[in-house]
Amino acid sequence: MKKRVSPRHPASKAPLWAGALLALAVGMQGEALAAAVTEKLVIVQNGETIGTVTGTTDGKSVTVDYYVDDNGRGPKHKETLTIGAGDIPTSWTVAGTSLMGGGVNESFKWEAGQASWTSQADKGAAQSAKTPLYVVNDDSPWALGVYARALLKAPGNTLPLLPSGSMRLVKLSTPTLGTGKDAVPLTLYRIEGVQLSPDYVLLDKAGRLFATFGGHDLAIRQGYEKEVPVLQAMGAEAARTLARERQKALAHRYSQPVRIRNVHVFDPRTGTVGGLSTVIVLRDRVTAVLPADQDPVNGTAPDDQVIVDGQGGTLVPGLHDMHSHTTLDSGLFYLAAGVTDVRDMGNDNAFLQDLMPRIEAGELAGPRITPNGFLEGRSPYSARLGIIPETVADAVKAVDWYADRGYFQIKIYNSMTPDWVRPIADEAHKRGMTVTGHVPAFDTPDRVIKDGYSEVTHINQLMLGWLLKPGEDTRTPLRLTAMARAADLDLNSAPVQATMKLMVDGHIAHDPTAVILERLMLSRAGVTPPGDVDYLDNMPIGYQRYRKRTFVPLKSAADDQAYVQAFAKVLATLKLLHDKGIRLLPGTDDVTGFTVHRELELYTLAGISTAEALRLGTLSPEEYMGHPDLGTIGRGKLADLFLIAGNPVDDIRAIKRPRLVMKGGAVYYPSEIYQSLSIKPFADAPPVTVPAPSAGPGASLGVPGMFGGGHDDDLGD
Repeated sequence: MKKRVSPRHPASKAPLWAGALLALAVGMQGEALAAAVTEKLVIVQNGETIGTVTGTTDGKSVTVDYYVDDNGRGPKHKETLTIGAGDIPTSWTVAGTSLMGGGVNESFKWEAGQASWTSQADKGAAQSAKTPLYVVNDDSPWALGVYARALLKAPGNTLPLLPSGSMRLVKLSTPTLGTGKDAVPLTLYRIEGVQLSPDYVLLDKAGRLFATFGGHDLAIRQGYEKEVPVLQAMGAEAARTLARERQKALAHRYSQPVRIRNVHVFDPRTGTVGGLSTVIVLRDRVTAVLPADQDPVNGTAPDDQVIVDGQGGTLVPGLHDMHSHTTLDSGLFYLAAGVTDVRDMGNDNAFLQDLMPRIEAGELAGPRITPNGFLEGRSPYSARLGIIPETVADAVKAVDWYADRGYFQIKIYNSMTPDWVRPIADEAHKRGMTVTGHVPAFDTPDRVIKDGYSEVTHINQLMLGWLLKPGEDTRTPLRLTAMARAADLDLNSAPVQATMKLMVDGHIAHDPTAVILERLMLSRAGVTPPGDVDYLDNMPIGYQRYRKRTFVPLKSAADDQAYVQAFAKVLATLKLLHDKGIRLLPGTDDVTGFTVHRELELYTLAGISTAEALRLGTLSPEEYMGHPDLGTIGRGKLADLFLIAGNPVDDIRAIKRPRLVMKGGAVYYPSEIYQSLSIKPFADAPPVTVPAPSAGPGASLGVPGMFGGGHDDDLGD
């Protein structure tokens, strides 16, 4: 072995300063090696791991691997970042695939005062003396840790964003997760201003990401999976606290009658808008609908009533979303859009059982919820909702669990064993429930109808029965991408007509969710989707950019055209179903309310009359579910309604701009709601006069505009 010689030893031929430099270089190299840290988070849904986020930090360089497999879907991509001053990235790239397999190739770079970026949604450049905080379009939970660390160093914990908007960090609490030597002191923050819902992040004392939840999937540091229930409870309480604060500020409750003057009333039974009227509401009931010239106090201002000047607009019964998956944040979005009732088509059972009474009591904002019980089969593609029975006997017991809690229907999902459908349906029928759902993999619409379905969910689930080849697996994204084949579908063919006959003879209803198919089939990178043009510019920047993407793989112009032609066939199928007298139940598979408007608009584009589309969105769902107090505006009816400026029969797009919404005895002004959610309002609130005798606790809530006036002259929706 060669003898090692110290640089300071007389035998050393190198000068002392050279040795010092060598030592420094070796030390720096060691520090760099020591600084390389790999962190891994697991993504958990309904108690099961569905993905991972792995980040490796080496000095200022970071690489991130993101993988999600949720019911056959999920993003899979790699990120590279360089962190600069103020913990703000000077470069950020993302490459891989997004939710439905569409390609992702995103990049951002800031150098010498020039920022540039390219994403699925957009591309651009901007001058900036300092590095701007770029919001990634195809991000991962890791990005939330990046944002939080940058915001912690910013004045007021707020930063302007590129491409636009701003982001704010709010400190909430300092919990500790884990026990003993594994205990980790943490700080919980809320990030808001970018997406429809806030995100929550937990950072440790070193500023490293421990967990995320909220708008993103729940992700937690590997090795701490047992803390997921604690994390879920923490997230639920943080979100509930915010929701309670918003409800307290935004729900206006009056002890006096609310007299809505100078309005027309849409009657879905006749499909007409009546003459000028006055509608009087006391708490949650309509007490009178009077022709304007018969209003005994018309022209005066009663000193014991709240007066709303409808300014010649139209009152419409509350809209219904027949395919919702309720979230804590969805309530205000629905109400602002005039959606006062939803059918929940599958959820975390404990969450929904906790949420519903809170909404009914007025503690939290939200529409009335009619719950369906979700049953899924066990497979590698299983959705993590509701109940996943291991045996057919377990499935029957699950039906009873839902029946005992008053659920309206049983909903069956993709991985259910086809032979279990009949016993599930038999038990549901015994318990007074009907059955709806997807067509399970390797099953057909015709068979599930014969086995006991009274309704088929999603128009693609129906049409795939005419498009798929034997053995093709709809538990994968094929159940969506195979819809391109509909371009060549003959609606007069024997298979189509056989299914139609089964539906007509069996009085089988259909929940199309055509709006989601439109989003899938017609969304293109960098372009505002056709269903989003009336509202997208008003939304937070993160949501705007998310919508401007391609959700399906497009290998050629022919693929593009196939999806366009196939969606035209979707609309033609809607019209065929309606013409045959099959009940359509407008649903969205979304939670914003904006898609409820578009779903009804799509029916009119399919050739269904505007008046009929409005009936399908208001009265028809209430008739279907046996709610006689809802669906029309009349004396004694529940006052679930909304005010718009125009006539919806003349232009169905008028329903996209509610000015006032009533539900459950509370009055909401959408302009206030949207401002509280970082959304630019679409219409102003109507003039409201609150009598002096109402002064007292909460009286200040009687005047719209507490979030900045509630008046905006941009009617962009």
